[in-house]
Amino acid sequence: MPIMAATELSKHIGKELKALRIKNNLTQTELAEKAGIFWNAYAKIEQGKQEPKLETLQKILKVLGVKSSDVLPF
Repeated sequence: MPIMAATELSKHIGKELKALRIKNNLTQTELAEKAGIFWNAYAKIEQGKQEPKLETLQKILKVLGVKSSDVLPF
């Protein structure tokens, strides 16, 4: 697999998180509240405009009940 640019990676993570959030019937606000982060920060992550810090990604994944391998392309 070729190395992804940071912006490509952010977009990929955002796309995967959005699909998982919808599958779990959560709004962006609900997911953010459960993860203990600001909704606007989550929205930027989901849109691929901001890379999540590792700690933030772990919180989001915990709410969604998935592993990092479910959203990361490596």
